[in-house]
Amino acid sequence: MQTYKIAFAGLRHGHILCMYDHIKEHNRIDIVAACEEDKTTRDELIASRGMEITHSSFDRLLKETDCDIIAVGDYYSNRGSLILKALQAGKHVIADKPICTDKAELAAIREYCDSRNLILGCMLDLRDMPQFITARKLIRQGVIGEVQAIQIGGQHPLSPGSRPHWYFEAGKHGGTINDLAIHAVDLIPWITGLTFDSLLSARCWNAFVPQYPHFKDAAQFMAVMNNRAGLYCDVSYMVPDSLGYTHPLYWRITAWGRLGVIETSCTTSSVRLATARDTFFQEISLAEANENGYLKSFLNELDKTTQPDDLTTRQVLRAGATALDIQQAAEQEQFNLPLGSAF
Repeated sequence: MQTYKIAFAGLRHGHILCMYDHIKEHNRIDIVAACEEDKTTRDELIASRGMEITHSSFDRLLKETDCDIIAVGDYYSNRGSLILKALQAGKHVIADKPICTDKAELAAIREYCDSRNLILGCMLDLRDMPQFITARKLIRQGVIGEVQAIQIGGQHPLSPGSRPHWYFEAGKHGGTINDLAIHAVDLIPWITGLTFDSLLSARCWNAFVPQYPHFKDAAQFMAVMNNRAGLYCDVSYMVPDSLGYTHPLYWRITAWGRLGVIETSCTTSSVRLATARDTFFQEISLAEANENGYLKSFLNELDKTTQPDDLTTRQVLRAGATALDIQQAAEQEQFNLPLGSAF
């Protein structure tokens, strides 16, 4: 099978470093360059990881590097411009989430992908986890009947002392809904087969870091799916830092159907199921994880061998657009808006 050359642009988040480590061991992708324009980050990565940073200018990397793919992981509001430059240069792109923080940039990204037949991948990796693979299988089999309501608890610890400092610099983060809820707006259609119809309400506010009043660390929204099912999602940075990411409420998802209820989370060892005939919750064993499934999907699309369950360019763009629409609604206090109409 074909091998690909990849260059990394922006390394200022732990997610992109995880991608780097996995691709470093991948037998079909060769890392040929890495760019970090921030000197402090560049020096830290060289000192702590022994990473080879070949460029301090992304423009120079594009001019000097023979590659097929650009992997993007800079601070959030800079990602869109890097992705656009990569697409303009004819490169496929795989990025950490979110793709960008600006709706006009996303529209331009979509146009380049469509007109030049370029592939856009994203680290939307919740759908790779065994808990959600299992929940999807049960729901798609009709075990709980038609889904009527969904609750999502995507609360995170903020950990200001260890999180990248740019999170708290005005203009670089781009919003907590766009940052975190993009996972939910990708995952729920994949699990249920439903699509987003409309947004009832959305809100972001500053709750836990008054020292950064512009940073709205709390975020919630309510939406309606295309079958009129209701969805409520909270992706606030409210988890006590001491709990980290190991607590049982981390990405907790509950789906209520006409015939029963399913619940699971990232940290549980089963999927809990109760049907209309049950007087107790069954503990359903988990399917196998799809390790680095987002990357497998990306390669499948490059190879033109996309599978039915794969994450595709179109789905990445749809999730990005939906998250940005909800983020904008929260910021502008807009209500009762259509979602997903562009896709």
